[in-house]
Amino acid sequence: MPKISKILLLAASVVLVLTVFLGVNSSGVSAASEPQDGAYRQINVYSEVLRHIQTDYVEEPNIPAVTNGALRGLLESLDADSSYLTPEDYKAFKADKGGKAQVGLNVSKRYGYATVVSVVPGSPADKANLNDGDIIEAISGRDTRDISLAMIRMMLEGAPGSELTISVVRPRKAAPDKITMTRAVMSLPPVSETMYENSSILYLKPVVLDHDHVQQVESKLKAMQKSGNRKILLDLRDVAAGDIPEAMRLANFLLKSGTIATLEGQKVAKQTFTADPSKAINTTSPVVVLVNRGTAGPGEIVAAALLDNKRADLVGEKTFGEGSQQKTFELPDGAALILSVAKYESPSGKKLEDEGVTPGVLVASNIDDGGPGGDGNEDSIPATESQPAAKKPGVSIDEQLNKALDLLKSKAA
Repeated sequence: MPKISKILLLAASVVLVLTVFLGVNSSGVSAASEPQDGAYRQINVYSEVLRHIQTDYVEEPNIPAVTNGALRGLLESLDADSSYLTPEDYKAFKADKGGKAQVGLNVSKRYGYATVVSVVPGSPADKANLNDGDIIEAISGRDTRDISLAMIRMMLEGAPGSELTISVVRPRKAAPDKITMTRAVMSLPPVSETMYENSSILYLKPVVLDHDHVQQVESKLKAMQKSGNRKILLDLRDVAAGDIPEAMRLANFLLKSGTIATLEGQKVAKQTFTADPSKAINTTSPVVVLVNRGTAGPGEIVAAALLDNKRADLVGEKTFGEGSQQKTFELPDGAALILSVAKYESPSGKKLEDEGVTPGVLVASNIDDGGPGGDGNEDSIPATESQPAAKKPGVSIDEQLNKALDLLKSKAA
């Protein structure tokens, strides 16, 4: 294909993506608003860049790869959950039915790479000593910078017993660690319950906010009412998975009234989710919520609702920052866009995706996230599920939990 034809094809591809992205069609381009006009003016700049790439780059570039990279970057510059899927990727995405074996990682994208948001307790990833904030540089040898988030999540799944190899960059460690895990069909642990201070404090720890686990929390809160326990400690650290409606239901258990969250987008009418008094269980007992950098999505909905309604104190670290609604747009060539079309906001109006939730009482995690090698000066054996990476002896005291308990002790029942 002549060079000029290649350039025109690539420019046409970008125009097509922008057309879908900006929500206009060929009959409406002339009526585009000023911001849209500005976006279309960038096509001239983009075409000029392409011309230099095509004519002046050190070697003839791979035009399809350049196109895919440009379109992927366009979407990921918006937020981590927006993705461009090539025709091949989208075909695999549509064929995926879920329900496969996993390794227990909740991931998103940060700094262009796949990032561990949280790790499921007892999972292969947990046994391999993976932690919140670890950067997954590669999956099965493929650089995660070049893979959309939707495809990354698919690649982490597989047949039970199959192996998954990832390269992980850890804090204070120069070289990536290669970790091999065996995928497994996992059953999530139930909500854990502990009594503190002569059974005056009920500690609840769900690992996910799905229907079953929220139902368990509901049962335990109702039982607490009968037993006379007066204070609640809700541990949402590393709670990143689940369903937003279930998260709102959990927040409603502790709220008699007020806004739980709102959802709004450029073309999504604002929705306000408010507490239903008939669904409240305990609206008077003192509450403290534990959060950390692994608290995301559903966990952030609950934390923000209780904080902004002055129903609970938050202790721990700033949360991850995730909370948007996606829509898939199919393109004529078989590719697709997964685009965030609305974002959840806290009752005070903060977008969870952009700002996360900051606790009023900040306490850093004492987890040793240096990983194998710690400061990067020692040699280490690559971690596998059967041979976990060695960690330096660390302090086992849970400072965040202790601070939350102290805070509750000081509150009148």
